[in-house]
Amino acid sequence: MKLYDGGRAPNPRRVRIFLAEKGIKVDVVPVDIGGQQHKTESYTAINPLQRVPSLVLDDGTVITESIAICRYFESLQPEPNLFGEPGIEAATVEMWNRRIEFHLLLPVAQVFRHLHPAMKALEVPQVADWGEANKTHAANFLVFFDSALANRPFVAGSRYTVADITALMAIDLMKPAKLALPEEFQNVRRWYADINARPSSAA
Repeated sequence: MKLYDGGRAPNPRRVRIFLAEKGIKVDVVPVDIGGQQHKTESYTAINPLQRVPSLVLDDGTVITESIAICRYFESLQPEPNLFGEPGIEAATVEMWNRRIEFHLLLPVAQVFRHLHPAMKALEVPQVADWGEANKTHAANFLVFFDSALANRPFVAGSRYTVADITALMAIDLMKPAKLALPEEFQNVRRWYADINARPSSAA
């Protein structure tokens, strides 16, 4: 199998961190997003939506979307479990992963995509008002997120899961989006320091 990767972009990195936590090695094919390689005819044949990452299996099956790719690898190698044990834990992990995706990662991404000059060629059209509006969405969720982390070490509970990976992507994207993490969010800061110190975070 081959993993078509997109460098430091959040979703490709999300898969790489997941694989690092699992200790899984896979052949990686770099895709230069800045050079718009994801829009070439050859890559479009792999993923018509022109997004990364994409996982191409040995039989030619293509799996796209970072969480779908992670779920596939979880099925191949269930341990360490990163999606939660069946029942309440799995539901809680899913809940928090979606909360982070919809209410933090997506708004921060919209700020970055619609306000950063480097994204002008990739986000057509850039809508500055939409980027500004999403700053408020992200800030409001961070209040909720900080409160949730007051009594637990990880996003979804007592152990590291895919929800922590998604949240790490969101917080890391805040820097290029030129969004500061306020000092008062000490629970988020404590959580981030712990997660960012994991060896997988360098993936």
